[in-house]
Amino acid sequence: MSKTNSPDSPSINLIGAGTIIEGDIKSNGDIRIDGSIKGSINVKGKLVVGATGTVDGEVVCQNADISGTIRAKVTVSELLSLKSTAKLSGDLVTNKLSIEPGADFTGSCSMGGVVKDLKHGSAANTQKEKAVVF
Repeated sequence: MSKTNSPDSPSINLIGAGTIIEGDIKSNGDIRIDGSIKGSINVKGKLVVGATGTVDGEVVCQNADISGTIRAKVTVSELLSLKSTAKLSGDLVTNKLSIEPGADFTGSCSMGGVVKDLKHGSAANTQKEKAVVF
């Protein structure tokens, strides 16, 4: 039995080390970035930024594991994990946040119910503002 891939089926995408992309990226699947992106990223699945990966622009995704460098506004609807080598500079909106010791995060963070309500077009009163500098 063969599996057919429709244009709407999730896929795994890889941007390798040494690759530089200037422009916006949209994906229905997962994406791993080990290269450099200058532009916005909109991923319906999981975004992984490897230790050599850099992103300069807006990021919107469902889940994210960050080991590299991001200078952007980041919106994650479920879980954002900042690994020990991560460097994130910018505003962050997420439902859940995990930060390993050694990670650098500079910016503002909004957590909790606000992300769920962004999907419905309104901000919740349960929004928690946290200023975090590591």
